[in-house]
Amino acid sequence: MFFSQAGARPRMWEASPSEHKKWVEVFKACDEENKGCLSRENFKVAVVMLFGYKPSKIEADAVMSSVDPNTSGILLKEFLDIVRKKKEAQLYWNEIRHIFTAFDRHYRGYLTLEDFKKAFKQVAPKLSERIILEVFRGHGFEPWSGKIPHAAEQLSPCATTTEPVL
Repeated sequence: MFFSQAGARPRMWEASPSEHKKWVEVFKACDEENKGCLSRENFKVAVVMLFGYKPSKIEADAVMSSVDPNTSGILLKEFLDIVRKKKEAQLYWNEIRHIFTAFDRHYRGYLTLEDFKKAFKQVAPKLSERIILEVFRGHGFEPWSGKIPHAAEQLSPCATTTEPVL
């Protein structure tokens, strides 16, 4: 998806000056008629250039529906905001995958209850076993295959509280 639909939001992230410059250059390269905005098709090309995939019809529709109807496309400021949000979401999901991989010590592609307990004992030692079991069984973790359920996104791997973050 283009934007995170999860309850937990990615942290705010700022592009480096060189990355920001690259985004502006891609915008200008895709603004073929120098109108100062990108059409739907030009936007798709820009996404391919920056992220290496062609956005789906649903993604393109979502982006285009958010554009000011008084303009003939996506303005540079809007484009930069869209790309920043996409990059934030990408970094967030990469972090989630990294955490999952660290907990999947047997490289099975899923977490067993024992894996889950061991992981939470390491990162949240004060979290009660009852809460760990509730999260594991009550939110689609059994078996946990790397697809991150909504509840997993709300649990901080650095939590040290005994209260659930639900």
